[in-house]
Amino acid sequence: MNRRDFLTGSGFAVSAFTIPVTRWLVSPTDEAADLAGGKQVGRADLDELREAADEARRWDSKYGGGNWKANSVTVCLQERAARLLLGSFSDDVGRDLFSVTSELSRLAGWTAFDVGQHDVAQRHFIQALRLARAGGDVPLGCYVLTTMAMQSLLRGFPSEAVDMAQGAFERANGRAAPRVLAFTKLIEARAHARENNARAASRALAASEALISRAGQNSGDEPAWIDFYQPARLSADAAEVFRDLKNPKASLAWNQRAAAMPSGVFTRSVGMRLAIVGTAHLQARDLDQGLDLGNRSVDILARVQSSRAKDYVREFNTALAPWRREPAVRDFIHRTRTELGLTA
Repeated sequence: MNRRDFLTGSGFAVSAFTIPVTRWLVSPTDEAADLAGGKQVGRADLDELREAADEARRWDSKYGGGNWKANSVTVCLQERAARLLLGSFSDDVGRDLFSVTSELSRLAGWTAFDVGQHDVAQRHFIQALRLARAGGDVPLGCYVLTTMAMQSLLRGFPSEAVDMAQGAFERANGRAAPRVLAFTKLIEARAHARENNARAASRALAASEALISRAGQNSGDEPAWIDFYQPARLSADAAEVFRDLKNPKASLAWNQRAAAMPSGVFTRSVGMRLAIVGTAHLQARDLDQGLDLGNRSVDILARVQSSRAKDYVREFNTALAPWRREPAVRDFIHRTRTELGLTA
């Protein structure tokens, strides 16, 4: 990695994904991963990096990507992992080193994405995809590419997101665990919903549900980084899919199937879900229930450093437009400005 070149650049451009994605789709694995360089790299070094990745995931879920401990993954990537990549290692150790460094780079991209640093996130995701290829880790490459698709759809490029999610699925089909493949179909469904394509969204969602049912609750062969994707998460995201499709009845039905998540562990996700479901109630013309959920969302998200989470409250505020003159609505809008820093 040339860290100086890697960490400079400007804003998000979906076209920047074209070449790295195409290269991974054509050839997702390198032939060899051994290197005769500096200090010998061993399994203990890899365990240290994996522990750093696990800890960053926990803190990101609880406090958002802007939290200092979640953001420390970038320091680990630059100051620890980058040096190890210049060491000496066998092919087996090298592949594992590239894979765990890919995971760290994806996490660094995710934390940057969560706080609105989309250009930085994009460069980390591109680096992560290349490292997964160096490690010969097709499932991880599939997951990284799906994350890139998610960034693209949330930046306003749902068509490109569909292509990336479908490409990730086709390249990893037969080489990745069902839960990994199920996640690609979930993000495809979300992208179709942003395009207002209800039929395609429902089809992708059904495919995700079928795959996750094959995965079961616990498969020992699955990587740790996909363990978050359980049936409850599928149901929660399906509620978002149908909110985007302006189908509140289906959105609320899917939410009923989603199990409660502990806010002390998944703080950001709980706050976002409350905003999503609240928006669905507003679409169903239920102002009282919508505002109740909106206020509960702000209660939680005020503790989280995540611009992505705030976007869900902005969408909720937009759905409040028919009731702008209501005192309770004016009070809520004022609250989101003072406690979350949202602007009109």
